[in-house]
Amino acid sequence: MRMQETGRQGGPEARETAVELVYEVTTADLAQAIHVRNTATPELRRQRRLVPLIGIVLTVVGGAALAAGQSGHKSLAMLAGGLVLCGLALCGPRLQARAFAGLLAKAGETRTRVDGTGIQVATARSSTLLQWGAQPAYAETADTFVLLDAAKGAAAMTVIPKRGAREPGDVDRLRAALDGRLRRL
Repeated sequence: MRMQETGRQGGPEARETAVELVYEVTTADLAQAIHVRNTATPELRRQRRLVPLIGIVLTVVGGAALAAGQSGHKSLAMLAGGLVLCGLALCGPRLQARAFAGLLAKAGETRTRVDGTGIQVATARSSTLLQWGAQPAYAETADTFVLLDAAKGAAAMTVIPKRGAREPGDVDRLRAALDGRLRRL
């Protein structure tokens, strides 16, 4: 990573430090980000609790019906559906991340630059400039920073793995830049 001085001439923020990271997003990074997203808003937290609860109820009701000798299609369907929902609750973020493995491989190396104008993310296939208001919240995990559109469904997110930092202190400078402009979740 290299640090560059950028900014407007003469203003109070004339010498703002940009932070650049270079990395490849992995399915593990994306799974962490999906997990963070799923806990970011009240709506998604409710869904996260509701899916396993429904799975458990269906499993218990279907299993109890089968144990009582009701071997109909409804009992088997409830049992199977409950088990599937419980499995999705446990493995959902990893399964969703694996679904994007091909796209992540095609993206290849990612270069992210964070400065006063926002976050510029460039891959071999695309380049995007996110102004600071586009994803106004972020969360930090042990391995990543996850920027989120904190709206109802938190659909938009950007994953920035910390391993993209090349110099000591770069992660701290990135965290400071994010803290200065975004709401930490």
